[in-house]
Amino acid sequence: MPVAPSPSSLSPSPPVSPKIELHVHLEGTVRPATLLELAARNDVELPAATESELAALYEFTDFAHFIEMWITTTHVIRTERDFRQVVVAYAEEAAAHGAVYLEGIFTPAERISGGASWDEVFTGFCDGAAEAEARHGVVVRLTPDIPRGFPLDAALETARYAVKYRDRGVVGLGLGGLEAGHPPEPYEPAFRIAKDGGLGSVPHAGEGAGVESIRGALDALQADRLRHGIRAVDDAGLLRELADRGIVCDVCPVSNLRTQVVDGLDAHPLPAMVAAGVPCSISTDDPAMFGTDLTREYEVAAELGVSAEAAFAAGVDGALCDDATRATLRGIGERSWVR
Repeated sequence: MPVAPSPSSLSPSPPVSPKIELHVHLEGTVRPATLLELAARNDVELPAATESELAALYEFTDFAHFIEMWITTTHVIRTERDFRQVVVAYAEEAAAHGAVYLEGIFTPAERISGGASWDEVFTGFCDGAAEAEARHGVVVRLTPDIPRGFPLDAALETARYAVKYRDRGVVGLGLGGLEAGHPPEPYEPAFRIAKDGGLGSVPHAGEGAGVESIRGALDALQADRLRHGIRAVDDAGLLRELADRGIVCDVCPVSNLRTQVVDGLDAHPLPAMVAAGVPCSISTDDPAMFGTDLTREYEVAAELGVSAEAAFAAGVDGALCDDATRATLRGIGERSWVR
């Protein structure tokens, strides 16, 4: 298995450049100590009793094993209080790395399986986003994910509730989970609900599956942005299309190493994507599970030829935010990098 670069400190020394993160699964941000706390509070038994044992669980072998570990651990996040705590805690961590704006992903259908109601899930995450901004100064917007493999009814309900909570900080609808064997097209009705309700489309595509998955996300789901999208390098025509349309791809370098969708940094598609003119934002994906953080991701991106300024600019372009917020973010960028 490829060895990912060691994570940097959670409190990097100043100066810290401003950062935008568009692709982070909030359930995957929970560090082992907090996960143990939540498990104890909710009387849920984990397959590990200590932080070091939990960390060992994350030494997975492939993407399927990652999904297995995701299910095993994140089911302890069960209540409205938990959901709110998870958002606020990650906003504090991200702020320490310079984050000024982030779009957090959560998976409502999985939380419903844990016994919460749809309104409890959405209220908890939305309240957390509001508290996070008030306490830590990070603008947090939310993009609930449909998990591949769940029934279509769950996908449709996720879309309906996403629209219902649009005025509480929900800005888009995503599609996640095991990509291989689960093409985007069957989820088109859910994304039509989201689009008609004024939300963006931000599916995972081109990570665990190839060009056909990206094409389905663009055509069937009307993707405004692609989460990952790195397999676009397998098709020169598709790569040109992404560049011509200005489709931002949320690239998560350490995640790609951990899940073995790339063999090593020297084989990562990011340089080829940027060379082709595809705007690429930089994110952590599941930082607690991948032993990474936002500073480290930006450092790895820099090793691959993407500067913090370029990553920030792509983040501004790809953000599903209102015009006033986008103008504020552009101003932050202009003040941070003197031309």
